[in-house]
Amino acid sequence: MTTPPKPFTRRDLLVASGHAGLGLAGIALLGAPAIVLAEGRRPTVEGGVMSGDVLTDRAMLWGKASQPSRMLIEVADNPEFRGARQLPGVEVLPSTDLIGKLDATGLTGMDTVHYRVRFAALGDPRAISEPVVGRLRLPASQPRDIRFVWSGDVVGQGWGIDESRGGMRTWETMRQVRPDFFIHSGDTVYADGPLEAQTELPDGGIWRNIVTPAKQKVAETLDEYRGQHAYNHLDANFRRFAAEVPMLAQWDDHETTNNWYPQEILDNDRYTEKNVALLAARGRQAFLEYMPIRLPASAPQRIYRRFSYGPGMEVFMLDMRSYRGPNSANLQDEESSATAFLGENQFRWLRQALNDSNATWKIIAADMPIGMVVPDGDQFEAIANRDPGQPLGRELEIARLLQAIRDDDIANVVWFTADVHYTAAHHYAPERASFKAFKPFWEFVSGPLHAGTFGPSEMDATFGPEVTFFKAPPEGQSNLPPSAGYQFFGQADLDGESETLTIRLKDSDGRTLHTQVLEPEPRSANA
Repeated sequence: MTTPPKPFTRRDLLVASGHAGLGLAGIALLGAPAIVLAEGRRPTVEGGVMSGDVLTDRAMLWGKASQPSRMLIEVADNPEFRGARQLPGVEVLPSTDLIGKLDATGLTGMDTVHYRVRFAALGDPRAISEPVVGRLRLPASQPRDIRFVWSGDVVGQGWGIDESRGGMRTWETMRQVRPDFFIHSGDTVYADGPLEAQTELPDGGIWRNIVTPAKQKVAETLDEYRGQHAYNHLDANFRRFAAEVPMLAQWDDHETTNNWYPQEILDNDRYTEKNVALLAARGRQAFLEYMPIRLPASAPQRIYRRFSYGPGMEVFMLDMRSYRGPNSANLQDEESSATAFLGENQFRWLRQALNDSNATWKIIAADMPIGMVVPDGDQFEAIANRDPGQPLGRELEIARLLQAIRDDDIANVVWFTADVHYTAAHHYAPERASFKAFKPFWEFVSGPLHAGTFGPSEMDATFGPEVTFFKAPPEGQSNLPPSAGYQFFGQADLDGESETLTIRLKDSDGRTLHTQVLEPEPRSANA
């Protein structure tokens, strides 16, 4: 989809004054006189570009500048940028850590969108950065093949970017399978995990981290939280991936601090600020700045949302962190604010969204697993409580959700998550469960992307999970470095014609460890 270039005018030069303008390549294309850049004032693009939260006609585009400037973005349906369209400029200032985010609209009819990001110095329209390009594939309204990948857990347990070992290699492995999009299942950073410059490995080798000031202590200030996210952009693998694969991001605990809940007051000598609600507000702001997330005007802090990928698939991104009750023994026998995990508003949103969906497959992206026991000392961090009987504690809310899916006759619901730092496939079925009022379903777990490896977890029998596959470190070994080979991601492939969904659990070298082929149930009457 191209449009003829418009005639060049003097007005096109007034970029930084708030008027419409073209990037340098657009000016050259139109035959304008050459411009001598003011090199001392020229910004640079810092940390690459990103896209995310894609819809059939729009996408969020992201860039970060080296100084206060105006973000200029061109979009085209071809990599040569013939007939490129200039989007409205966005001023980037220190108040957003020099990050610009733009909801690029008017993309209807484009399959692959090519975009080009520059920054122009405020007050000097001649001082324009070199461009950085990206691309993204938009969802289609008609049936087609779809591929996505998912994982989580980045720069955890002291394992940062070691360039002598290829950096964060799993990002490049995922890029090479050319997915339509990526689900980031949370723990996008470890704001509570400082890095040392060197760590001795069990084999006598040395792991050498890139270290920045923000990564040398636990994050407490807004700038320190921002520095946690900026660190990931130092990795070339991440930058290449983010420039080519749209990201659907959710958060979990380590974007703030380990195992946090909103009511918590820390008892931890590493922190001078003990109020977790305040730390979480800072962590949330940094997360929302550094992720290409679309924030609705009616709910500018809301992280849960949904994305349609045509008749075959819809993705429901959950937030299992913001609305939960305190971590506890998790054995309450009645639902209350203490047993909340999604919270009532999100619960109602998800139930209605599942009912409204016409997609064959409903992909629930959860930042924590259902049946895995995840302790928090003597308390519990996730849903399961190690009691194999009827639902108690946080299990009560999940039981109500699973029963609603059954009662509403919602077919083809599949859960995807990370969090536990190994990979596994779980099948849940009422005939194996203590609680029986639900449809059988699958849950797939894969991670970490670049962090220490642990597992396997103990399973709670309340919802009848069967572990059909897992790969974790050998018994007695934990927090293995990325170089040990236990880094994982998952790949899901939808066949547009048959609507078969094939799940592959993979390692950081791209080897398939397990394959699960899911055939769709017939569409229900509400579809």
